[in-house]
Amino acid sequence: MTALSRAAQVLALPVLLVLAWWFATANSTSFYWPPLSEILGSVHGTWFEGRLTTDVLPSLGRLLAGYAVAVVLGVGLGVLAGSSRTFRAIAEPPLEFLRAIPPPVLVPILILLAGVGDQMKILVIATGCLWPILLNTIEGVRAVDPVLRDAAAAYRLSLPTRVRTVILRGASPQIAAGCRQALSIGLILMVISEMFAATNGLGFTTIQFQRSFAIPEMWSGIILLGVIGVLLALVFRLVEGWLLGWYHALRAAERKG
Repeated sequence: MTALSRAAQVLALPVLLVLAWWFATANSTSFYWPPLSEILGSVHGTWFEGRLTTDVLPSLGRLLAGYAVAVVLGVGLGVLAGSSRTFRAIAEPPLEFLRAIPPPVLVPILILLAGVGDQMKILVIATGCLWPILLNTIEGVRAVDPVLRDAAAAYRLSLPTRVRTVILRGASPQIAAGCRQALSIGLILMVISEMFAATNGLGFTTIQFQRSFAIPEMWSGIILLGVIGVLLALVFRLVEGWLLGWYHALRAAERKG
């Protein structure tokens, strides 16, 4: 399959959905369901003339910061829990308890602990993104071939070398799966965290548009969030393909037999 035909296959359904939305609302007189042309026409003036630096970029910065904290904590704790039965037995009950608490419920507590600034929003994003990364890392580490572990121990590789070349490398496909799941969760929590005691951000401004009945601008915020989610997923896929090139090549060779 050529790159052109693959691109056409990927874009076919989104283009059809946009066209369906466009023609379905072309003559709409509904206040809450304005024409798509009107919504798209408001995107540039609403978000890229002043709000790019006051709302869009600060939201993305908080999202990336919270996500980075979750990756570091999730992979670190996951390697420890996946490698040590004792640590896993001790930590599993409190981790399961914390995992069962929906992150938005923690917002009032995090406001008390961290205030209403960026720290609170970053913590909300990190607490939600942590679990898929942590759980996938634990399972990935536990699935590392014991023969490789024994071989690394027999050759007396240092602990950092074993973690880097055997454990992290072997668990990297599942770690990547957890990071991929966490990305969409992070985007949702970015919006939720900006609904509480915020003064800027994509979530805050979109809610303000809804409360002031600026409906086309509200829709433009929702569309912008969707576009950001797609772009982040594409960037993640590129990085994942680069980091896990060896794994995809191995799977392709196995399928060929």
